[in-house]
Amino acid sequence: LGENLILEMVAIPEGKFLMGSPEQKLESSKNERPQHEVVVSGFFMGKYPITQSLWRFVASLPQVNRELNPNPSHFKGDNRPVECVSWYDAMEFCQRLSQYTNRTYRLPTEAEWEYACRAGTTTPFHFGETIIAELANYCATETYGDGVKGEYRQETTPVDHFGIANAFGLCDMHGNVWEWCLDHWHDNYEGAPNDESAWLTDHENTRRVRRGGSWSNSPRRCRCESRVKNYPGYDYNHIGFRVVCEFPRILQ
Repeated sequence: LGENLILEMVAIPEGKFLMGSPEQKLESSKNERPQHEVVVSGFFMGKYPITQSLWRFVASLPQVNRELNPNPSHFKGDNRPVECVSWYDAMEFCQRLSQYTNRTYRLPTEAEWEYACRAGTTTPFHFGETIIAELANYCATETYGDGVKGEYRQETTPVDHFGIANAFGLCDMHGNVWEWCLDHWHDNYEGAPNDESAWLTDHENTRRVRRGGSWSNSPRRCRCESRVKNYPGYDYNHIGFRVVCEFPRILQ
């Protein structure tokens, strides 16, 4: 995307998984149920959340629907994730990027996000049953399960700060910044799609889904299955996003 500026994408293989969590899962929520099987087609996903340097480049491209602030983030740093971006801002980013590259970039659906985060695992975190401050950036003064307390950094960290990827090759899926998804919010999974498609409503002002937890959140919010909602115009210094790109048909 410019000199020494690369958007790294990872090929996520097709497959199926159990989305959500059962009642007996530690610190799970009613909105994560009923647990249900989802079949997912292959796609590409950003290895990291969108960084501030990538954001600035795309924000300089021709406007599609709305203006973008080239430097919205509270915690400054080229290789830190962009934050203080709304769902609408993230959508505009994807539209500009798609127009520039002639490929279709978009936000991940909620099912794609959880499938990619789990990477074949069934534990609350892709690295196991608990989370520690040496593996992720979150409010580590709180614990989950048998985890121990650690450093609460109170700010974002550069992407890949921990040098840890899941089995699919994705980094920073737990903590650092929340990540916007395409889906409109539903209070539970009753009637949810059984594939990777976005679950939408007819109401534009419906709250949107966020995944992954952030630097300011407790461990339970950083679990693979944890989900929260916010209005699409909401932006704050713990919300960012990553992008997906659909497989070209010739790769099928």
